[in-house]
Order: sequence, then C-alpha cells, then structure tokens
Amino acid sequence: MRLLHTMLRVGNLDRSLAFYTELLGMKLLRTSENEQYRYTLAFIGYGDEDSNTVLELTHNWDQDSYDMGTAYGHIALGVDDVYQVCTQLKTQGADVYRDAGPVKGGTTVIAFVRDPDGYAIELIQTK
Repeated sequence: MRLLHTMLRVGNLDRSLAFYTELLGMKLLRTSENEQYRYTLAFIGYGDEDSNTVLELTHNWDQDSYDMGTAYGHIALGVDDVYQVCTQLKTQGADVYRDAGPVKGGTTVIAFVRDPDGYAIELIQTK
C-alpha cells in the first residue's frame, strides 16, 4: 500500500489553485468535472501521481464555503484488490462503511473505511 492523496473541499477552486500553485509552488496535475453530480476535482502536487502523494481539491459547485470541521475529506490508499482488502478489514472488525464498487458517475473501484477515530480512508483499486 502507499498513500495516494489527501482531499480537501474548497469553496472557490480558482482561488485555491492560485494559492497552491502560485504561492506554494505545486503543479496542477489533472482535473476532472462531473456534471451529473456537480463537482470538479483538481489534483495538485510537487511530482507525478505515480510516485508522489498529492492533494485533491474538490469543488462542489453549489457550495462556496465550509466549516473547518467539514473541510476534511479523506486519506486515500492505493490497493491491488479493493474487494479482497474490504473482506479482510471486515473480518478484522473494521468499519467498512462504503463497500467496494465503482465510484458514482465513474468506473474507478473504491471503498471507504473509518479509522478508530472516525476519519475516512478511501481505498482505490490500482490494478
């Protein structure tokens, strides 16, 4: 396993991209828009995603601000077989609260588990 990205919800994507790229020197690596579910994702970082952990900025089109308590999204881990990992985690008593399957509006296979403190961990199938 390896740490893939951390996600933050942002109220103004352009403002956030300017801060992270112009002020902190990160590069915009890729973006994707989902018109059906009304959000844009922007992945930024200091190196390519295949060998570096990056930051995912999520802009939900209908929301322009968040309380700091809701700004945190999740930590993502790349795994070879999401279905097998979920089975193993459930067997060990973990709270897998979103079973393995395709992401809404896409084809990437994901799942979500909570750590003991309730923080969300996204498992993303990498093979």
